[in-house]
Amino acid sequence: MESFLIENLVIGESHQPLVIPEMGINHNGSLKAALEIVDAAYRAGAKIIKHQTHIIDDEMSGEAKNVIPGNSKKSIYEVMKECALSEAEELDLMKYVQSKGMVFLSTPFSRAAALRLDKFGVSAFKIGSGEMNNYPLIELISKMGRPMIISTGMNNMESIKRTVEILTRNNCKFALLHTTNLYPTPAKFVRLGAMTRLREFGVPIGLSDHTTNNNACIAAMALGASVVERHFTDTMDRTGNDIICSMDENELKALLSASNEVFQMRGGEKAPLAEEQVTIDFAFATVVSIADITAGQTLTSENIWVKRPGTGEIKAIDYDNLIGKKAIVDIKADTHISWGMVQ
Repeated sequence: MESFLIENLVIGESHQPLVIPEMGINHNGSLKAALEIVDAAYRAGAKIIKHQTHIIDDEMSGEAKNVIPGNSKKSIYEVMKECALSEAEELDLMKYVQSKGMVFLSTPFSRAAALRLDKFGVSAFKIGSGEMNNYPLIELISKMGRPMIISTGMNNMESIKRTVEILTRNNCKFALLHTTNLYPTPAKFVRLGAMTRLREFGVPIGLSDHTTNNNACIAAMALGASVVERHFTDTMDRTGNDIICSMDENELKALLSASNEVFQMRGGEKAPLAEEQVTIDFAFATVVSIADITAGQTLTSENIWVKRPGTGEIKAIDYDNLIGKKAIVDIKADTHISWGMVQ
């Protein structure tokens, strides 16, 4: 499965999963709050942070003022209008992220947003589930020569295939993330099997998660996710539609640690490790005399059995082969049997 780079970060199944904390709109339109969230992600050890680029009038028609999302009492138009940063503010945010040695990633929700980020010189794009099947926008962004991480929530394999065809035609490097777009997402709707189906496209896969803890991301990494993403805030005391499914600094730190450990746990063959020999020596059983045996006496279950440690010559697997054989030397009880003792 092909890997690709976002600056110095490698995206691929043979590399440690990338953890993306998504600031999103948790700053509620305040650059000061956004910078504080960046600081928290940096303290936790994040290498990247994701924003959302909203240019409202290019993103939505006036009809959006009549649409109330499931996690809000305000229209989607009002929510995003209140949370959008200006171009100057977002540029300041990007520069601040980069000053910390972190990668700035953002999701454009419109053509104008994509062009703004392109002008900023961002190193990659994150595509939200709602934009995955916005094929004109995907076509535009895929020609900008930057990698893309694409959420696939609310879409089926056929619609994902159309997006993949566009990206492939335009030689765009990309990863596909499974998502369930419920805020928060109950565990029964996470569907990690859907994530593993994305392997069919031959690119790195992952999970953009909206549950209320790290379990889904950790499970996804164990199943081969190259990228996991969760909403992020510096403090759960902030207000906002996405706070309920966000992680804080301590949870992010724990998820970053899990990324390192779970990656080390993945793969491997079902065979003993050389390092396990120290345990094999005492844990395995070998054949032992359980009574005095004289030369010429037949070996039976009454005079031999299998016992720890595993340092004897004849292992438990060969016990049945010894039954009925004759001893050629005297063998005292509690002696580990060797092949030289039997006929």
